[in-house]
Amino acid sequence: MNVIGKATALLAAMVIATAGSIPQHAHAEDYITIGTGSVSGLYYPLGTAICRQLNKDRPRHGIRCTAEVSNGSVANLQALRDGRVDFAIVQSDWQALAYEGTPSLWRGLPFSDMRAVFSMHEEIFTVVARADAGISTFSDLRGMRVNIGNPGSGQRATMLALMNSLGWTFDSFSEVYELSAAQQSAGLCAGEFDAMVFAVGHPSASVEEATTACDSVLIPLDEPEIRAVIAGNNLFNFTQIPANLYRGNPLPVKSFGFAATLVTTRQQRLKVVHELVRSVFSELDMLRRAHPAFYQLKAPAMVGEYQAAPHHRAARAFYRAEELLPRN
Repeated sequence: MNVIGKATALLAAMVIATAGSIPQHAHAEDYITIGTGSVSGLYYPLGTAICRQLNKDRPRHGIRCTAEVSNGSVANLQALRDGRVDFAIVQSDWQALAYEGTPSLWRGLPFSDMRAVFSMHEEIFTVVARADAGISTFSDLRGMRVNIGNPGSGQRATMLALMNSLGWTFDSFSEVYELSAAQQSAGLCAGEFDAMVFAVGHPSASVEEATTACDSVLIPLDEPEIRAVIAGNNLFNFTQIPANLYRGNPLPVKSFGFAATLVTTRQQRLKVVHELVRSVFSELDMLRRAHPAFYQLKAPAMVGEYQAAPHHRAARAFYRAEELLPRN
């Protein structure tokens, strides 16, 4: 019996053993939804690609998947906790903060029912400024007009966390804007503000728009104060945006990063989680081809990195059968 067959047999045994004890979260033909992000970001095409792979085998398993546009990571976590979506794509830093409990979410109550499914592409905290704004470092944002992202987005939440670590407030800027990822590049090039922040995998269509529609530059986050914050936070890693990825940006740009992750809840049906991870990992090349930012996806990292919540038990059983996790 091959490893896929072993995983399927193990799932069947788990379903029999737990029959009647798991809430029927998806009904009829097992219609499920994935909370993603704006259409101009990477979460929506990622969720769409996952659903496309799952739906391809719908005649066999009876599961229909839809990717839903959303305001981003924090909004997705709320929707998942409220039962309005079945799966959610969220930044790994906010997965950890939600699972452990943070005052900025639900009065600090931990989302203890959250379960990890897998990690995906690296995301980098990205600052783009108009070339004529006189901004060359992150500290230069003080006194400027800055778009921090829409409420509910991961980019805004991470920006606010960084500001808090540095002792900054909204008063640190001359004006604060709250445009979404889909709107911010046009606003930057129209001169509505001087800089925008983004948490995104690269290459990014939104960053490409900002650097081709007008003269814009990527701003490094490499000052001692910034590096101290990153080094003291186990949710972030030092990373950089590659050179020559965007017009007018010939050098690597230092910053910090995390990962996009797919999460669900402990109550999600074993069959649904098993079929979703099976569809992704059995044809991982299909997901890699969905966007250049997904090209570097590797199964061991997707299973073992950037996850604070425990794996959903159906995902864990599959990964053990695939020898992506130890069996003990």
